[in-house]
Amino acid sequence: MSKLQFNKHDFKSLPRRFRARLINSLSGFKSANLVGTTDRNKNLNLSMVSSVVHLGANPPLIGMVMRPRTTEKGEPVQRDTVENIEATGYYTINHVGASMLHAAHLTSASFSPEVCEFQACGLTPHWHDGFAAPAVAESPLQMGLRLVEIVPFKVNGTEFVIGEIEWVRFAEQALRGDGYVAIEDLSTLAISGLDGYHSTALINRLEYAEPEKPVGVIPAEGAQDIEPPVDFSTFRESAAAKSEKK
Repeated sequence: MSKLQFNKHDFKSLPRRFRARLINSLSGFKSANLVGTTDRNKNLNLSMVSSVVHLGANPPLIGMVMRPRTTEKGEPVQRDTVENIEATGYYTINHVGASMLHAAHLTSASFSPEVCEFQACGLTPHWHDGFAAPAVAESPLQMGLRLVEIVPFKVNGTEFVIGEIEWVRFAEQALRGDGYVAIEDLSTLAISGLDGYHSTALINRLEYAEPEKPVGVIPAEGAQDIEPPVDFSTFRESAAAKSEKK
């Protein structure tokens, strides 16, 4: 099988859309997420984001890249998601599940600012215990975040939004005893390029790697290294709600 090779000079000569699809495919599979926000007037907004990354567990931080707020000519561009996050300080990140794929993809359309993507795309806002931003009821995993920092990138005008997770909500069956979330059990999708969606299948979880030691496989129920075991019943929604009211 022959291989292709492109260099930076080739990139500049390629058709714009071809180049965009090519470069966007090179980073591999990415998580598919919907970001839910409101503006100061409580107007809801929902957008597809494929740049969500883990930044740290203590504190629990998540980052994501937002597109530039200006064109290459310096003209302003409406970016409802990042502007709403900046204005209110809160947002949600919601995994895209297989059953909601087409509705989720539709949120990437350029709707007018006054249009509610939830309503236009047939998705349902979920308000978690009075949290200031809407989650997506159809999503198999929902997170509420508080804005920590927005870092501008001079190189291309994009911005890196960093948030701290305030709550997370997903089906108990996906959580293993060692804390691992088996997201394939939630039918969470991945994205490749700009418009390719994929289901996932776990091959194996592998043990912590050490020099000159064979790599072992972690059993399906999780690593046996948590003592005492975590009592999941403490975190079931009814129990968690009672705990928060105390």
